[in-house]
Amino acid sequence: MSNINFYLTPPHACAYLAGRSANTLFADPELSVTPQLYGTLIDHGFRRSGAHLYRPHCTNCDACIPVRVPVSEFQPRRRHQRVWRRNHDLDVRCVGTVYDEEHFQLYRRYLAHRHSENRADEAAPEQYREFFAAPGIDTRLYEFRHSQRLLAVAVVDHLAQGLSSVYTFFDPAEAARSLGVYAVLWQIREAQRLGLPWAYLGYWIKECRKMSYKGQYRPLEIYRHNRWLRLTGDEP
Repeated sequence: MSNINFYLTPPHACAYLAGRSANTLFADPELSVTPQLYGTLIDHGFRRSGAHLYRPHCTNCDACIPVRVPVSEFQPRRRHQRVWRRNHDLDVRCVGTVYDEEHFQLYRRYLAHRHSENRADEAAPEQYREFFAAPGIDTRLYEFRHSQRLLAVAVVDHLAQGLSSVYTFFDPAEAARSLGVYAVLWQIREAQRLGLPWAYLGYWIKECRKMSYKGQYRPLEIYRHNRWLRLTGDEP
């Protein structure tokens, strides 16, 4: 870490909490990322968007908290068990990261429904590719299908110490299935199956409706003050 250059952005509008400004710390974009280096950055609270490795570094706010699930200890709640049963009829298949038009159209429908503040018609195939592309990183796409119909895609990075959930998008017409929850549960089980200790879920933001859901997976560890701590209640 001491040999990496980091760059801090000027203040910009926070994407998660209205009325707040944010700063983002980026690892050197010219860095040659190896799986080992990526794993180290993940364990220091970094995430990625495309090839960019970043971490929130805001002056007056620390609401974005990196979280991970120790998968061997995971205890599904009753709601999780219902979601798992509800989706028992889905087939999951690992596919490559080559551009797929069916995936892209599902992604656009998801953005239009779930993130209306972002114009889905501006999501071009090139932007879509760049969003998930990550040279030097073992990224895999998992399809969730029902009778050959594509319902969801989970973008997952494979690390030596676990699975890192990058992004999941799904059919908004299938809200009753709780596909976002199911994708997280599936990744936790997949990490268990692979004998990996952690499932990294990104940033938990308690005050943000779209990011607060990550607090439901227990036990949960949070990255605070440069170390991972077990979350014992609802407060960081």
